[in-house]
Amino acid sequence: MARYPLQGDSLLVDVEEGIGTVTLNRPAQHNALSRELRDNLRIALRALQDDDEVGVVILTGAGEKSFSVGADLKELQVAPMGPEEMGIASPMMQAFAALTKPTIAAINGYAITGGFELAVNCDILVASTRARFADTHARVGLVSAWGLSQYLRALVGPVRARYLSFTGNYLDADTAKAWGLVLDVVAPDELLPLCRRIAKDMLSCDAATLRDLKRAINAGLHATLDEGLVLEGELARACLSRFDTGSFGARSATVMRRGKDQAA
Repeated sequence: MARYPLQGDSLLVDVEEGIGTVTLNRPAQHNALSRELRDNLRIALRALQDDDEVGVVILTGAGEKSFSVGADLKELQVAPMGPEEMGIASPMMQAFAALTKPTIAAINGYAITGGFELAVNCDILVASTRARFADTHARVGLVSAWGLSQYLRALVGPVRARYLSFTGNYLDADTAKAWGLVLDVVAPDELLPLCRRIAKDMLSCDAATLRDLKRAINAGLHATLDEGLVLEGELARACLSRFDTGSFGARSATVMRRGKDQAA
């Protein structure tokens, strides 16, 4: 799209009905993260944050085989990543951290190493039956640079995280769901429709409250329980200034009807 100043066609961005769908688009290379693709992804995430038409972001990979297999190893042999691209201050992690809108990773195939890291930087992961996860950093002689060593243990627990990172073994989609890594596993042709339904459910909520909830939950990953509770209290008090008591009755009725419909 013209409003997203991207290089080449390694990344596609589509905005429809308030949902920004970002597609890693190097299927012949298993969506390996070339320098161009990394730059494009950072640009797109920042542009989506600034786009008032977008309320939720879905990240996925092109093709039927891979979400992303991580860094482009052929490119790294001639143009290695610099230290500025690694760690919490890296442009990639900063772009994810700055995104206050909910993010959904639609894992359509292999999510390996750096691709696995992109996935766990998203708020919710949904997998197709073809999805496979692996942290192969130790096998290629690299340390994770975009949060996998920390986020993975928060998602699946330290023992399972150590197992995955210390062995490089692959994790299938059903086991990933059983371990709490992904929300659901569906047939490949149902993956994006399900993610869009989840996104539309999010869009039906109050946008400002969603931003606050995302901030509270994500901040809690980096804080003690007491610190997280303090932030939650601050956000709860701040939201009172924008709370519309006049519309509360209508909103409550909508919530009740929705509950009855989902229970039917």
